[in-house]
Amino acid sequence: MSEKIKVNDLRSAIKLLRNISEQIIETDVEVDPHGELSGVYRHIGAGGTVARPTKEGPAMIFKNVKGHPDAEVLIGLLASRKRVGYLLDCPPEELGKKIYHSVENPIPPVVTEKSAPCQEIIHRASDEDFDLYKLIPAPTNTLHDAGPYITLGMCYATHPDTGKSDVTIHRLCIQGKDELSIFFTPGARHIGAMAERAEELNEKLPISISIGVDPAIEIGSCFEPPTTPLGYDELAVAGALRGEPVELCRCLTVNERAIANAEYVIEGEVIPHVRVKEDKNSGTGFAMPEFPGYTGPASSDCWLIKVKAVTHRKNPIMQTCIGPSEEHVSMAGIPTEASIYGMIEKAMPGKLKNVYCSSAGGGKYMAVLQFCKKTASDEGRQRQAALLAFSAFSELKHIFIVDEDVDCFDMNDVLWAMNTRFQGDMDIVTIQGVRCHPLDPSNDPLYSSSIKDHGIACKTILTVQFLFI
Repeated sequence: MSEKIKVNDLRSAIKLLRNISEQIIETDVEVDPHGELSGVYRHIGAGGTVARPTKEGPAMIFKNVKGHPDAEVLIGLLASRKRVGYLLDCPPEELGKKIYHSVENPIPPVVTEKSAPCQEIIHRASDEDFDLYKLIPAPTNTLHDAGPYITLGMCYATHPDTGKSDVTIHRLCIQGKDELSIFFTPGARHIGAMAERAEELNEKLPISISIGVDPAIEIGSCFEPPTTPLGYDELAVAGALRGEPVELCRCLTVNERAIANAEYVIEGEVIPHVRVKEDKNSGTGFAMPEFPGYTGPASSDCWLIKVKAVTHRKNPIMQTCIGPSEEHVSMAGIPTEASIYGMIEKAMPGKLKNVYCSSAGGGKYMAVLQFCKKTASDEGRQRQAALLAFSAFSELKHIFIVDEDVDCFDMNDVLWAMNTRFQGDMDIVTIQGVRCHPLDPSNDPLYSSSIKDHGIACKTILTVQFLFI
């Protein structure tokens, strides 16, 4: 029996997958990060920037990236629920529950004073040859992207008032030799609130962006309120998943910390009272392909990060995500499942058997609740559970409720049940005029006069169950 591999960074994750059949492939053929890299990846069956539905496929390492002779690019690490199970040492069906228990039993990060692997090589913005375009092999997923994107940067910052820190993922576009734009979804991420408060104080917000980390960090960083309220450091979720704290190091040029064993770290400051047009260099009008399955419009209201330094390991591995893909579903969907399970379990212990946020909803828009009814008085509670799910994750739009005998992870089984246990005139509940997600193109007044503002939706509960008799 082979030695069990302990995963605590990106390199150990890759080592684990190399020992499992059909989970990772590598190529030495030269590839251009501008459009070509993602084009190659989509043809191996992993979807992304292609017509729906996306498909699961192996992760892929590009070892010969044009313009970046000392770096590699990894894509699709989390583009399979089964692979996430391998990386988190958990059956795929139990991932949501495991992560929920990690949220409830956090292990906070610690700062190490040891030499940090992420600082083996140091580039300061004051260096004459400093250039983000040359330092970071950030891909453009389509030829219409606003620019090269960092899609898996773990953004870490500290609230100016409370001193509480948090990590989140935002889309980051390289805008110049020492500038990045960062897109904050209104009201959805903690670092956006930190930047807004710093701006009120006329202060810059120090920020670190760690790229290429333990996949437990990537999954854990995707929680949102109320499961992880402002002040909850989501690195503590990764600590609980691994049974030991995430190690941070002190940044070299800003007053912040970064993930010590990351492949890359970008150090910088979010500048107050400055906004950036996301496609100011390309003028395409588009941002990048997003999780709903569409290429989103470029924002004219991104914030600006002025970069102070880039540090990295020797021969670093740039990790990226292609949209839309199963990677989005893993990162958004599994924490959403955990949030829903936790909320309902607290209110109705033992009633929710499982929950699945499927690929069709991008991990955010749709959930299937497998609900248990044991007595006549349980009838009606399943819809109450759906209301709790909407509270646990505000970006949900559609909820299916199914019986215990229906496999909630198999959408064919869910739709079979819908065709034999569902009547539209009595089994649909709609909730109009509720804030949902701005990237859903149908959430707009142009779609329906009933929608008063972009991002408003009609949330729907579909009860696909036999009545309790």
